[in-house]
Amino acid sequence: MPLKAKLTKSVADKTEAGEKPHAVRDTEIPGFSLRVYPNGRKAFFYRYRVGGGRGAQIREPRIGDLGEITPTEAREIARDWAAQVRHGGDPFAERRAHRDAPTMAQLFDRYLADHAARHKKPASLRNDIRMIENRLRPAFGRQRVHAITRQQIRSFHAGLENKPYEANRNLALLSKIFSFACDDLEWVARGDHPVKGIRRFKEEKRRRYLSQAELARLGEALAKADAGDLSRHYSPHVTAFFRLLVFSGARCSEILQLRWEDVNFDRGCLELEDSKTGMRDIHLPPAALQILKDLTREDGNPYVIVGRKPGAHLVNVKDSWIAIRKAAGLEDVRLHDLRHSFASIGARAGMSLPVIGALLGHRETATTARYAHLSDDPLRYAAQVIGQDIASAMRLYSGSARREKYPES
Repeated sequence: MPLKAKLTKSVADKTEAGEKPHAVRDTEIPGFSLRVYPNGRKAFFYRYRVGGGRGAQIREPRIGDLGEITPTEAREIARDWAAQVRHGGDPFAERRAHRDAPTMAQLFDRYLADHAARHKKPASLRNDIRMIENRLRPAFGRQRVHAITRQQIRSFHAGLENKPYEANRNLALLSKIFSFACDDLEWVARGDHPVKGIRRFKEEKRRRYLSQAELARLGEALAKADAGDLSRHYSPHVTAFFRLLVFSGARCSEILQLRWEDVNFDRGCLELEDSKTGMRDIHLPPAALQILKDLTREDGNPYVIVGRKPGAHLVNVKDSWIAIRKAAGLEDVRLHDLRHSFASIGARAGMSLPVIGALLGHRETATTARYAHLSDDPLRYAAQVIGQDIASAMRLYSGSARREKYPES
């Protein structure tokens, strides 16, 4: 049984186990060896010294077991490690650092606990959790944070090309998570942010506004739901929910989670302690106030729009909305389109964008700017009327057209 030999496959296979562990050292690469255990296990190691003098340390990390790695592969690794040691490196320390480096799964958990749960609204937190668990964790969870490349993220994003909105939202969240890793945890250097520079998919902005005729059809469908003339029974709280969305321009969550203590009938508004944009008042027209006055309050339930569970608000409105919009012939209308329609009516009536933004609870003026083209309608009409008067007057003056009699101003 040789103590030294060139560690080839033949030598490794022929080296037999003894009563005690023993090693065969390679004759070409100092420190490279094959260790054989009594149970027959065989593993490659590399022995080297770190530092000098009394502070020198001997390290002998395992390269890998025979079977999971070939002698040739083990030799290449030993040769690479020897080169690192010659240049002052410490392969074992680097390997341990890589092994102990945080994974993406750990980063997702830290982001949710230390950032999202503390700084985001409940609905936004739920959205983050949903995207992480459905998309990001399955795709990246097992990988080390520092090993994620821009190309991997670009490929992940491209894989959702048929769902551009979802792809962009996941990419935006991943960018936020890496910014958290850079700024708060310092797990990633600012210059190594792997999401930066990846181009988002173009999104088609969907703007659907209900016309007067469509609003009338929606009103008729809700009346049928109240009378029990549709395929199923609807609670008056369900139809009240839809009507309040139409008359207030509020977000769905603001009406679903509305409490009676938030309703101020004297001021004619809803006084929300918290919303997507913080504390705000939602001013209501008389029709909306009447809807609230007609609703029955349920004992022990603080919510205006009560659900099936005692003390809880309504949760699932999707199925009810699908049925009611079908009855109204509005299959392409989303609940959020009711909010758009509220704003569009205000814009067409000549209300300023700041006023509309205040009614909707927009934090940024840019959010309200989508209605700018609608607010031009009354101005366009006024310009047309004035222009017609001017054109008629000029034709009268030039004599190029039939003379019309104008009243003296």
